[in-house]
Amino acid sequence: MAEPEGVLLVGGLGTRLRPLTVYTPKPMLPVGGVPFVLHQLALLRDGGVRHVVLATSYRAEVFEAYLGDGSAHGLDLEYVTEDEPLGTGGALRNAADHLRGGPDDPVVALNGDILTGLDLRAQLDRHRRARADVTLYLTRVQDARAYGCVPTDAEGRVSAFHEKMPEPVSDQVNAGCYVFTRGVLDAIPAGRVVSVERETFPGLLAGGALLIGHLDDTYWLDVGTPEAYVVGSRDLVLGRLRSSALPGPVGEALLLARAVVEPGAVVRGGTVLGVGARVAAGAEVDGSVLQDGAVVLAEARVTASVIGAGAVVGERSVLHGVVVGDDARLGAECELPPGSRVWVDAVLSDRAIRMSADPG
Repeated sequence: MAEPEGVLLVGGLGTRLRPLTVYTPKPMLPVGGVPFVLHQLALLRDGGVRHVVLATSYRAEVFEAYLGDGSAHGLDLEYVTEDEPLGTGGALRNAADHLRGGPDDPVVALNGDILTGLDLRAQLDRHRRARADVTLYLTRVQDARAYGCVPTDAEGRVSAFHEKMPEPVSDQVNAGCYVFTRGVLDAIPAGRVVSVERETFPGLLAGGALLIGHLDDTYWLDVGTPEAYVVGSRDLVLGRLRSSALPGPVGEALLLARAVVEPGAVVRGGTVLGVGARVAAGAEVDGSVLQDGAVVLAEARVTASVIGAGAVVGERSVLHGVVVGDDARLGAECELPPGSRVWVDAVLSDRAIRMSADPG
C-alpha cells in the first residue's frame, strides 16, 4: 500500500481564544515555544506521512509564509483555501483534489486543535489490517456529555455516532484524527458545507461501510480554550507529552532566544518565555506563556496565564488564569479576576480592577 498522505484542518477562526487570535490563526499560536501547527506536523511526519495538504481559511497567508514548501520540516506541503467555511467534511473534500494517491490509499486527517501522544503508526496499521473505510482515533473521557460519543462493538467496529447527550452511552469520544481510504473523501459532496460527524459518518454506516475505532488512552487535549492552551504548553515543557517539535530540553522553563530572567525572579511550572521576553527582578511566573517580547515587571505574580507578544505586566500586579492581548499595557498593582481577557493594545491604569480581600 502507498505511503499515507495527510490533511491538516487549520481553517478555524479560534474565537474561543480571542484576543490571542485577532491577528494570528489558532494553529500559529506558540505552544511549547513553537507554533502549534509544528507539533501537529511533527505527529504526521513521525507517523510516516510526508505529503500534507493544509486546509486553510482564516488568515490563510500566514501558514505558507511561515512553513513554505515544508522542506525545512521534512515534509512536502500544499495549501488549499476555503473562501467560505465548508465544515469538516467540506474542507476534507476540498483538500482531496490535491492528494496524489489512488482510491484505496490511506489519508490521515487531523483536526487543527488537537494535542496528542497518539501512536499514529499503530492507527494506520489498524486501518490497513482491518481494510477499513475509515479508522477513527477514539479516547476515553471522564465526562462525555460535552462530546459526541462513539460506541464500538467487541471487535472495534463503530456502531453509531451520538451528539452531545445528558446521559452518554459510551465514554469513548471522537478525538479528531482519522484515517480515510482516499475514495471515501472523493465521495463527499463538493462545494457545500458537510459535517463528517453528522452527515458523512452516519451515511457511511447506513451504507454498510466499515468504520473502525482505534482506542488510544495516551495524552489528548483540545487546545481551543485559553485554559487548555496554557495546560498544553506547560505539559510539553514539563515533558508530560513528547513532541519532536519542542525547541529545547524539557524542564521547569523554556527560554527562547534573548529571553531574560533577571536575578531574584522565579520562572517555573513549565513556563515558556518567547523570543526577547523578560521577567524582572522579584517577579514570579508559574505555568504560563509569555509570547515574544512580553515583559513582566518587578514583583508581579503571573500564574496559568498568557501574556501576548509585546505586552507588559506592571509592577506588583497579580494575574491568575488571565489572557493579555498583544501589546497591551497593565499598570502597577493590577489584580484581575481569573478568566479576565485584556484586549489587544489595551491600556489599564495602576490598580485596575483591584480585588480587595475586604468584602466591604
